[in-house]
Amino acid sequence: MSHDSTFKTIMVALGVCLVCSILVSTTAVTLNEKQEQNKKRDEIKNILAAGDLLQDNREDFLQIFQERIQPQIIELASGTPLPESEYDKNFTPENFNIKEIAKSSQYSTPLEADQDIAQIKRKPKYMIVYFVKKEGTVEKIIVPVYGRGLWSTLYGFLALDKNLKTVRALTFYEHGETPGLGGEVDNKSWKAQWDGKKAFNDTGELVLQVLKGKVDPSKPGAESQVDGLTGATITTRGVDQLIKFWLGENGYGPFLAVLEKEGANEQE
Repeated sequence: MSHDSTFKTIMVALGVCLVCSILVSTTAVTLNEKQEQNKKRDEIKNILAAGDLLQDNREDFLQIFQERIQPQIIELASGTPLPESEYDKNFTPENFNIKEIAKSSQYSTPLEADQDIAQIKRKPKYMIVYFVKKEGTVEKIIVPVYGRGLWSTLYGFLALDKNLKTVRALTFYEHGETPGLGGEVDNKSWKAQWDGKKAFNDTGELVLQVLKGKVDPSKPGAESQVDGLTGATITTRGVDQLIKFWLGENGYGPFLAVLEKEGANEQE
């Protein structure tokens, strides 16, 4: 083979590689945008599910979200709303990204080992919460929660009744736990157990817990207990710990205290 033929062969091969790389890159960018859109839609559906607003065969879930859900960004430490004047491109309800906020040294702080029961390493300074409203009245409050399981970090939403003491739902929209074991956090029967469970007792103490085994309805405390996941001890402990973290003083504790105080003031 002549040098000329060899050169042409190499150039053709390089040209094919270049075209293929451009096509692959373009496809990846296009698909990534669609994947992000699908993730956002799925996240919204899970918020609606936590608020018991996701209806079968309803394609207008975005409209339901806009009509019934009021997002609000709060400062975790104080539990107070972030003024809209302090919003920027990262701090709007539409663009708020928990993962990006949580890993940012500007918008999060490291957790001490004894505080990090959810194994999230860093605590966001801000979080987004959702008020479920009907005719202007708050019915529920939905808060994002996340924490480490066996193989992954679980991301979900916890819904509390307007009394701030009763759980209405827990749903996860992202995790990588083992199907049939830790993956049973997606099981409808297991999720149904959460509705009506008492998160706080009359003195304000956090009493909600996920057991290693089954709840015995005849024993004291059953009203605050949820069955563990069979064969998934670490995932079960992870869910229990992430709930305790986010409903505690390092999570939404200050926010719930502010809401409770506001509710008490309204009744006076």
